[in-house]
Amino acid sequence: MVFHPLAAIATTPQAIQLLHPLSKQLGATLYIPNSLELSQTNVSCYQGALKNHLHSIWSQHRAFIFCLASGAVVRLVAPLLKDKASDPAIIIVDPTGNYVISLCSSHQGGADHLTQLIAHQINAQPIITSASHHLNLPGIDLLGLPFGWQKGPGDWTGVSSAIVSQKNVQVIQEQGSKLWKQTLPQNHPFYFGIPEIGENVAFDAQVWITAKKLSFSQESTIPKVQWYPRALWVGIGCIRGTSQGLIASAIEQVFQKYHLAPEAIAGVATIDIKGDEVGLVNYCQENQYPLLTYSADILNTIKVPNPSSVVREEVATASVAEAAAIYGSNYWFNDFDNKDKSNLEKSLLVQKQIIKSDNQAVTVAIAQSDLEYTGRAGSIYLVGMGPGSLEQITPAAKTAIHNADVIIGYGLYLDLIKPLQRPGQFLQSFPITQEKKRAKKAIELGKWGLKVAMISSGDCGIYGMAGLVLEEFKNSNWDGKKPHIEVFPGITALQAAAARVGTPLMHDFCAISLSDLLTPWEVIKKRLEAAAIADFVTALYNPRSQTRQTQIIEAQTIFLKHRNPQTPVALVRNAYRQDETIIVTNLGEMLNQTIDMLTTVLIGNSSTFLHQNWMITPRGYNKGY
Repeated sequence: MVFHPLAAIATTPQAIQLLHPLSKQLGATLYIPNSLELSQTNVSCYQGALKNHLHSIWSQHRAFIFCLASGAVVRLVAPLLKDKASDPAIIIVDPTGNYVISLCSSHQGGADHLTQLIAHQINAQPIITSASHHLNLPGIDLLGLPFGWQKGPGDWTGVSSAIVSQKNVQVIQEQGSKLWKQTLPQNHPFYFGIPEIGENVAFDAQVWITAKKLSFSQESTIPKVQWYPRALWVGIGCIRGTSQGLIASAIEQVFQKYHLAPEAIAGVATIDIKGDEVGLVNYCQENQYPLLTYSADILNTIKVPNPSSVVREEVATASVAEAAAIYGSNYWFNDFDNKDKSNLEKSLLVQKQIIKSDNQAVTVAIAQSDLEYTGRAGSIYLVGMGPGSLEQITPAAKTAIHNADVIIGYGLYLDLIKPLQRPGQFLQSFPITQEKKRAKKAIELGKWGLKVAMISSGDCGIYGMAGLVLEEFKNSNWDGKKPHIEVFPGITALQAAAARVGTPLMHDFCAISLSDLLTPWEVIKKRLEAAAIADFVTALYNPRSQTRQTQIIEAQTIFLKHRNPQTPVALVRNAYRQDETIIVTNLGEMLNQTIDMLTTVLIGNSSTFLHQNWMITPRGYNKGY
């Protein structure tokens, strides 16, 4: 969801101090009275009454953040509000920075979303009063936005009211992603599909998700709304020089004839020699449709119901419109290259229709894709969530998690960040050992156009998922641009463990995983030997599992060859989590304690010592430079 242009309003020095760094982070313009002029960036001074200034900038912004008393804000914005479909988001940050309030345009304006983002940034309590939020239900008027669906007609207020009142709402979905259904709470009010014969179900509202052009009668007894998933690919063939007007008219006629919605158009497909057809290019640009072009050789591989020998003589393929529509609907997405090529013609929804005018002619065919076109540039956020406590997650990482359409991770990690999730987000949980599936799913969804947060414990780039995702991108010849990738570091397990026992990492240190699932044990032994000889403070990850019992014993044996048995050792399990355990012992006795996969082992170097059970490794400052 995009909030820009975004305005922040501060009228006191305290409010400026609070909103100025926030404005820089969010890319907002901070407006302040000229009496408080500051020589800082992203600050604009206004003269006169705030009421007048607000009126002058109201239409230029999609969201406003006020650091004022709520009563004052209500009186300022009330004369400017029109309807929730067009009003900007209104958010209030209380002057102490303890609370962030979603005041107006909670759904369509995105105030609820922005409120939570700001709360994460300044470590405040979000105040959200919309009923759907507290029922953990997605706003029906926002449901299709992540998938690029187009909003259709209907009584959106009436359907929203029925949903939050927990009345029976029938959902008839004929196209589009069903990801949104996976994270609905158990007590959701939706009934999917058509009741069985004899099943007595009464509905209080209807939601249609279809490419069909429906007509809702005003006399309907229940409120109805419609979303249009962009799943229809229009195949076009035309005589050279055909006008944009005829192309547009031909497509409109065919859609009307077959009761299909132009809002459901994903894009246009044709033969490559038509890629510079002015009328076609202009039509696609005006409607912001992608134009896919294919060679005659590719189109010849597609079985069509109406091949033409005349067309073959002209362009070396027996079909343009039908073949291009079929191929486009099945192969517009790169990851579909391994799709079963049998029965592709089943995707053809409308066989070719020829529309003529004067000396011009347009051939139109329509095919339906299994996957809608989002029209969005996807992003993948590689997020380190730290040791597990919400307080240990960076504000930037919290923002990334909250901004994502989809959150992917190991089930335990998803449970730990549950308070950061918002209604309407989609969760994809994968067990341990399915890391590659996680990475591939993130890439697939990111390429499709979704914003994906890939969660790792600790730091995502240290024994986390970030490296695997980038490896998989390399294998898929990623162009480095789409989808966009951003890495959000987190506090590592060794940092968290060290912080709980003192300062064991004050001098040179290293980390070694004892898991031999991905690295041969002989290689791990060489690294242990080298670390022990070099006198590194050493953090051991994955020290022992149910099936790996001997590695930690061998590791101790290696270190005892080069370290005193009294060398301090810390065993920290689940740092910063509710079931945290901390044991400070020594190298000789460490195996007398419980050690498992959730334990981080910190082995001191030759100068590490204990004082009052705190583990300290000198940096050397007392010796001087």
